[in-house]
Amino acid sequence: MERTCGNGTLRKSDAGKKVTLIGWVAKRRNLGSLVFIDLRDRSGIVQVTFDETMAEKVKDVRNEYILQVKGTVTERGQANPKLETGEIEVLAEEVTIVNRAETAPIDISDDTATNEDTRLKYRYLDLRRPSLQKIMMLRHRVCMTARRVLDEKGFVEIETPILARSTPEGARDYLVPSRIYNGRFWALPQSPQIYKQLLMIAGMEKYFQIARCFRDEDLRADRQPEFTQIDIEMSFGDEDTIFGVVEDLMKAIFKDTIGYDLEDRFVRIPYAECIRRFGSDKPDLRFGNEIQDLTPLFENTEFQVFRSVIDNGGLISALHFENCADKYSRKTIDKLQDFVKHGFKAKALAWLKMENGALAGSVAKPLSETEKQAVIEKLNMKDNDIVFIIADSMKVANAALGALRVRLAKELGLVEEGVYKFLWVTDFPMFEYSEEEDRWVAAHHPFTAIKEEDLDKLFSDPEHVSSRAYDLVLNGYELLSGSIRIHDQDLQEKVFEAIGLTMEKAKERFGFFLDAFRYGTPPHGGVGIGLERLVMVLAGTDNIRDVVAFPTTNSSLDLMSEAPNVVDQAQLDILGIKLAEDNKE
Repeated sequence: MERTCGNGTLRKSDAGKKVTLIGWVAKRRNLGSLVFIDLRDRSGIVQVTFDETMAEKVKDVRNEYILQVKGTVTERGQANPKLETGEIEVLAEEVTIVNRAETAPIDISDDTATNEDTRLKYRYLDLRRPSLQKIMMLRHRVCMTARRVLDEKGFVEIETPILARSTPEGARDYLVPSRIYNGRFWALPQSPQIYKQLLMIAGMEKYFQIARCFRDEDLRADRQPEFTQIDIEMSFGDEDTIFGVVEDLMKAIFKDTIGYDLEDRFVRIPYAECIRRFGSDKPDLRFGNEIQDLTPLFENTEFQVFRSVIDNGGLISALHFENCADKYSRKTIDKLQDFVKHGFKAKALAWLKMENGALAGSVAKPLSETEKQAVIEKLNMKDNDIVFIIADSMKVANAALGALRVRLAKELGLVEEGVYKFLWVTDFPMFEYSEEEDRWVAAHHPFTAIKEEDLDKLFSDPEHVSSRAYDLVLNGYELLSGSIRIHDQDLQEKVFEAIGLTMEKAKERFGFFLDAFRYGTPPHGGVGIGLERLVMVLAGTDNIRDVVAFPTTNSSLDLMSEAPNVVDQAQLDILGIKLAEDNKE
């Protein structure tokens, strides 16, 4: 059908123009001789005015009817600052009802009060909301910028298989049964990891893909069972080379989408230092309040609680917040106690307030005057300052204070909005111990290269082996993970051995991949950038479902299509699948 422009593109400079518009009725107001209709399309909303000669033609029109309107753009007597088109309106001269609509089961507006589950059930209607449409277009622009920048840098977009071999190591695979080969299964890829490394062995040198990935794991607010990543791999480069590509890509994306200029180069902090300073490997750098190690101040303490922790190799760690002690009553602090105890298994949360030049609080009495003065000097405390202290194992103290740091910063309004702080976290541990499997497992994945200086610790001290893995963190979100890969066949076999994977088992899982190593594997590395998380930050939302066209719930259900669902027994018979009795409905 004919239309001359998008509804949301009209401005004061268009006054006097004849236009033809098409869109959905977002709102209708009847003032008797005048009818005002807000007409919505993907570009936005514009007010259309129907005078007494036209009002009769739209008397039965309701929300979500589709109209075609011909008319003249005129300046409004009183502008509406809530609309980008608020300085103008369109005086209708002709109108055609293109299609009618039943009363919508949800409120289609940005200030909707409809609960999320209902909106997910009618997602095709919820997506008519201008805010969600803007996010979908933002996501599109991110992808287009990524393609442009990576193409300019010589990367080639290559699709890798969706139906692949299951190689279980870490998160669970989604399995797809084969009809032709009953009893055999494909797996949906958790990432294109093996294929993109094979492309490096194939001599493609620079690869990228906007790839769909799948993980059958417990969900979080920032995770979906299927997701998209901007996947990048390149040969003959090191960390500096890869970081430079990603930083240039991020600068272009932020400039093209929200007009924001990022810093020239991003901060880099090794993993161990990151945990020590922030208690997290994905810290938010938009505020300070780093974790302070007070352990040396209490080396000779007679306070038995602190003495016991130090003697057992633990830490006395603290968070210092300025000029806010009056905001924390005993009742408020009790809630923080529950937060660190129940969420992180900390033994207790101690606290000290500075009042009239002296310290008061839960551990003020058992501490000596010398120790209290040392705390004041170490933290440069002033009146109305407060310090929260956890005395516990290094793991518990860091995790609890890291989470408390973020919670208090948000409560106190210390997080600077509209600012984007990137951080490369480097030198991740190569291995982590799995209590469930009673063995060391790869912390990243078993194809990650090891720091050269730690090679001799591979079997003697796996806990302290650092890898060449890295994450890019943005405002507290892990935006990407990546690493330099192993390209030496002998080293790859040793890493498998270190995680208890025999060569027989490794060849069973990765045989075709290991065979490829025999034919000249170049040094290579790469990253996988989480597209949804990136768009979340750019869009200013903390709900990942806002940036996915058709998302699932936290319990991995698609409320709109009612998936997953049962299938006919005939389909199962063709696939050679028999359900256990307790799984039948």
